[in-house]
Amino acid sequence: MASPNQLESQDDDVLESFNREQIHQIATHELERLESLSRVLSNRSAGQASDDLDAEDFKLEKVLRNANNANSRDGIKDRSIGVMFKSLTVVGVDVATTSLFTLGELLSAPFRIREAIKSVRNKKVRNLIEDFNGVVNKGEMLLVLGRPGAGCSTFLRSIAGEIDSFVSVNGEISYDGVDQFTMKRRFKGDVLFSAESDIHFPTLNVDQTLSFAIDTKAPVVRAGNISREQYIKDFRNILGTIFGLSHTFNTIVGNDYFRGVSGGERKRVSLAEVFAGRAKLISWDNSTRGLDASTALEYAHILRTTTNLLKNTALVAIYQAGENIYQLFDKVTVLYSGKQIYFGSIHKARAYFERMGYECQPRQTTAEFLTAVTDPAGRFVRSGFKGQVPQTAAQFEAYWKASDEYVEMLTEVEQYRKNFDPQALNNLHDSIDQERSSLFHTKNSPYALPFWKQVGILTRRGVQRQRGDPAYLIATFVSSVVQALIIGSLFYDMADTYNGSFSRGGVLFFSLLFFTLNAVAEMAMLYPQREIVQKHKRFAFYHPAAEALSFIFSTFPVKFVAMILFDLILYFISNLNRKPGQFFFFMLIVQFVTFAMTTFFQMISSFSPTIEIANAVAGLGVMIVFIYAGYLIPKALMHPWFGWLFYLNPIAYGFEALMSGEFHGTELDCTANLIPTGQSYENVSIINQVCAATGSRQGSHYVLGDNYLSDSFSFTWSHAWRNFGIIIGFAIFFIFMYMIGSEFTGLQGNNGDVLLYRRKDIPKHLDSDEVEIANSEASDEKDATFTDSDDGTDDSLKMKEVFSWQHLNYTVTLPNGEDRQLLCDIQGYTKPGTLTALMGESGAGKTTLLNNLAQRINVGVISGDMFVDGKPLNPGFKRRTGYVQQQDLHVPESTVRESLRFAALLRQPQSVPVQEKYDYVEKVIKMLSMEEYAEAVVGRLGQGLNVEQRKKLSIGVELASKPSLLLFLDEPTSGLDSQSAWAIVQLLKRLADAGQSILCTIHQPSATLFEQFDKLLLLKKGGKTVYFGNIGKNSSELINYFESNGAPQCGADENPAEYILNCIGAGATANTNYDWHDIWTSSKKFSYLSKEINDLHEELGILPSQEVSIKFSGTFAVNWFTQASAVTIRTYKQYWRAPDYIMAKFLLLISSGLFQGFSFWNSDFSLAGVQNLLFGVFLSIIVGVPNINQLQPRAIVFREIYEVRESPSNTYHWSCMMLGLFLAEVPYNVLFSTLFYFCYYWPINFNRSTEAAGYFFFVYCILYSLFLTSFGLAITTFSPDASTANIITAMLVSMILSFCGIFQPFRLIPHFWQFMNRISPLTYFMQGLLSNVLHDSKVTCKPAEFNILNPPSGLTCGQYMQDYLESNGGYINNPDATASCQYCKWRVADEYLETVNINYSRDRWTSVGYECVFIVFNIFFMFAGYYMFRVMNLGLVARFKKAIKRN
Repeated sequence: MASPNQLESQDDDVLESFNREQIHQIATHELERLESLSRVLSNRSAGQASDDLDAEDFKLEKVLRNANNANSRDGIKDRSIGVMFKSLTVVGVDVATTSLFTLGELLSAPFRIREAIKSVRNKKVRNLIEDFNGVVNKGEMLLVLGRPGAGCSTFLRSIAGEIDSFVSVNGEISYDGVDQFTMKRRFKGDVLFSAESDIHFPTLNVDQTLSFAIDTKAPVVRAGNISREQYIKDFRNILGTIFGLSHTFNTIVGNDYFRGVSGGERKRVSLAEVFAGRAKLISWDNSTRGLDASTALEYAHILRTTTNLLKNTALVAIYQAGENIYQLFDKVTVLYSGKQIYFGSIHKARAYFERMGYECQPRQTTAEFLTAVTDPAGRFVRSGFKGQVPQTAAQFEAYWKASDEYVEMLTEVEQYRKNFDPQALNNLHDSIDQERSSLFHTKNSPYALPFWKQVGILTRRGVQRQRGDPAYLIATFVSSVVQALIIGSLFYDMADTYNGSFSRGGVLFFSLLFFTLNAVAEMAMLYPQREIVQKHKRFAFYHPAAEALSFIFSTFPVKFVAMILFDLILYFISNLNRKPGQFFFFMLIVQFVTFAMTTFFQMISSFSPTIEIANAVAGLGVMIVFIYAGYLIPKALMHPWFGWLFYLNPIAYGFEALMSGEFHGTELDCTANLIPTGQSYENVSIINQVCAATGSRQGSHYVLGDNYLSDSFSFTWSHAWRNFGIIIGFAIFFIFMYMIGSEFTGLQGNNGDVLLYRRKDIPKHLDSDEVEIANSEASDEKDATFTDSDDGTDDSLKMKEVFSWQHLNYTVTLPNGEDRQLLCDIQGYTKPGTLTALMGESGAGKTTLLNNLAQRINVGVISGDMFVDGKPLNPGFKRRTGYVQQQDLHVPESTVRESLRFAALLRQPQSVPVQEKYDYVEKVIKMLSMEEYAEAVVGRLGQGLNVEQRKKLSIGVELASKPSLLLFLDEPTSGLDSQSAWAIVQLLKRLADAGQSILCTIHQPSATLFEQFDKLLLLKKGGKTVYFGNIGKNSSELINYFESNGAPQCGADENPAEYILNCIGAGATANTNYDWHDIWTSSKKFSYLSKEINDLHEELGILPSQEVSIKFSGTFAVNWFTQASAVTIRTYKQYWRAPDYIMAKFLLLISSGLFQGFSFWNSDFSLAGVQNLLFGVFLSIIVGVPNINQLQPRAIVFREIYEVRESPSNTYHWSCMMLGLFLAEVPYNVLFSTLFYFCYYWPINFNRSTEAAGYFFFVYCILYSLFLTSFGLAITTFSPDASTANIITAMLVSMILSFCGIFQPFRLIPHFWQFMNRISPLTYFMQGLLSNVLHDSKVTCKPAEFNILNPPSGLTCGQYMQDYLESNGGYINNPDATASCQYCKWRVADEYLETVNINYSRDRWTSVGYECVFIVFNIFFMFAGYYMFRVMNLGLVARFKKAIKRN
């Protein structure tokens, strides 16, 4: 099987020396010969590769050799790397017993300062691996064996240079004489670490994912001078062929929550992506996880081919390596608790440990045996050696260092050092320089492409990602158009008089506010991609800074179009200045301010480790840019301690530019605002009147726009273009800082598996210095599996019913309208007490079949029959089955015991006493040997349970529910080492022996593990059955069936599982001359199976139905109240154990409260002061937006766990989840709103009476917190993801803010939209809060705020203005004067409130009633929305598709 590196490497790539036609021919027509060559070469170790090939293969060998000669003639240089490590010791922080950081820990921190200082000074470290030695030459493969926690990943990371998370790395690592620092700095892409996790952009398809990887590493000099596009296409086709991915090219990759390719196919995408990187030395960590046995073997063949032909080097950790895979390697090293206990030839390893005194069990593969010797429960001592063999890791290491093999290894190390080529570094430089462009390329850069080219292909990928996420695009465009229409019509055809000036300022400010809020919402998009970007950085695909820049470029067209639509609609509907220059200037400023603010929040996210912290910082940022933009607080009124922020605010410069562009050169008629007016003043001369307008001049009936700007805002037109330049400067600075943050702010390092306990639950023996590796791996003193004498199984597991299925078909409709059949006429059964294996290659339909049988399919068309005891399934079927999913999804903040108790409490019948349920949980814990970590928190990989422990917990959760009919398991051994896999299968066997009926898929079973199963259902591609029946002792019955139907004979040492998969042509490139499905349907076994199932149906169908208690008849096991109580309690615990989230809320509200309080410090009751108080209340409302943005990503994570794992199991009703989230959020929001209140209310100088202060507390801290929480959760019900939810939130908040009467007073709102003011929730919050804090407050104008006018001759100011004051309010400051009357338009603040339609006596308590109505509506929509959009919608889709199918 040809590796992509074999075909595409710059150095040994045999194709690159041909011309375009020859290369394309090989890529498309000669692939079968390449695969044939691979089959021969890949079965030979490096030392065995020779010219001894058969005739057909020799022809291809000749072509390859001619190609190599042509490469040499073209001067294409070779590049390959070996590695030597001597006395390698890696030191890490000893955090194996870290206590969980909870809110309680945070609150008690001040009382533990001494302890914290001590822990910092005396940081505990330990050797993760110690004194490793060895050599892996060019073209060799090293197999790394060890149990979880042995140090395999640490060793592989250290060899690949991924050492940032370690305290120190001591010893020597040399790559053919090149030190590690030089290698990683200059040749990082040549030495890679491939982690076991499969992380990709889920919305990209397989073609886009692989083509992108190839593009980033494509050489400049390509043999035959083929185009870059053709190179990428050919390489992609080869990768697709050898990994069996060609049929998935147009399928999205997906992830655990987003449906895409299958799990096995996703793993193959990960492997193909690494090969696309064309690295020369790769450390592979558990790279066969999730692959079936045949595909895993093919993958090993590919590695063997690349090492033989290209002289690549591979270090591979495989947890379940079959004998055929083992034999492909050159060397093996065995690790035990961080110590190296063997390194040498694969052919000598078994004999070494047998000589030590350990015995290899019958049919146990060599890899299993080598791993088993490190497991006290899995190793067997040879007769006569008892008491003489090493027992601990230290004893094994001492034995190793005293052995001849150790001396031989050290000799090889010294020989390797002596043979260093002094020109090795220069050769590497020459080879690298040849394949990279010299144009704009930094000489020592480890990246294949110059920065600007990286940005180009990343921008293309960004556009592809956006196309794959239409919900976000739709939300962006819809929100822009809708908001523009609403706001434009709200300010429809504004008058060009002074009366319209305030509205114009509101429109212009809102145009900046809306897109700023959108920019905050977009931060949620940046966090899911971080891990992927960091992986690609390790692969030397591109700079994270290039990804940051490309993200700006790829999203800008969407924003540009959205803003164009927004600007066009808003500008002309609202009747802003219609001059062409002003219009285009408006568009220019809005575009660049939006651009600057978007990059500002992107910069914040790049430096923030979590989305919660980013939202907290962004929330404070929003407050700053809004308050100090010059609109809410004019520049002249800003307090000096914060006034300097105006000059650091892009929005301030943008707002000044917009306002000056709008008002410059205009004359604002203020005839309607003349003072005094009325019947008594009809014949008064203009000389005795004045405009009640800022910027007015006595004796004039209009206000110059420039005067209005200068007097109201201290703005001037001369700053307009200066401000534009400053905005560009801000944008450039933010982009630069965003790139810096993206490049250097990485993810938290991996320190190995760390168990997290609550402080009171840390086991004492784990908290001591005596433990070498404190995680879930079995200690030398305690068995991690079960003992025969006490298996912990329970008699209650015994089942009596037979589950069967017949003629099962399943068809789905693809996006292009094509129907694809995934399951084809499958039949079978499971009986109590039997363990049935479901096998087949990746993509054969194993998980699909399990989902169909378990009734977990909600799309597609299912046909066929399923029976229990010959009778159709009843409504209680799902309740009586357990389903262990392939993905180990659990609530990270729960402990193991809590997770099991939660499942037992809600999934066992209500009639079972709670204590009895909990007692059964303890049996499950014992059954699964989880006592050691029962109180450990689930956490996340690396910070919590490891892979094996998570898998056991997944099984335990289903066992805790006490399934009374059937237990389904999807790949329960995937990702486990051989001993752990054996322990899991032994558990399943014991459960079956206890009477449980079990059906499970399995990928890479060893011979001994495979024989634990009673029956096998084997599928081939297309979901077609090729075998169902007994396996037999030593797999005899199964093997006999295949051999009797033409399959080659199974060798005595051959693994039957691998044998049957090879027979049916399973694997990416494998094929067979037999149609085993046709053979099966024509066989006697098939006829017998059909007869057996029919006989079962007849025999069991006439019997009375097994009495199924009424307790299984309902959808859920317990009543709603019990569900709601359990879910709410669990959610409270989750919040308590998530201090980062809580602290982010705390910081947001405390910092915002202090900032707002001191920005409006001790506001007086002048005209400007009253307006400041209004905007102060307005800003307290605005702070809720980032609070909602914090809430929504967390709520959606909760929802995903529920919908993927808990809902299909009928654990609890969805309403309990929504209620639990609401009840858990509210107390924290109320608490922190209270703290905000104290920081905000008192510094501002609001009404300090007990009644007024108490009212503000009640409305803001209680009612507004309830409103925000319910509003934010309601939006998540119809949002597909967090970023879309944030965008929709920004749109809705902007909408209800617009109609609340602040930007546009009620009297100026067009009649059509006045109903929106009445249904905007914020209208009533503003009415209630403003009337409360401003009522009866006396207004005292400052000298500059008086309107100055002269009375007619012979009248005093008081006499002249008396009639006007009686009808219009206000007061005369100098009533006895006869000239320069000082008129202040408001006497009390209530007069100002009347201008914004607020009345104290009418609105203060009425608004509370309306607020309660909106809260009730939000809560109602939380539940109704979830039902409509998350529950009912799924049913409608399914019914719609079925209707189409029928028609």
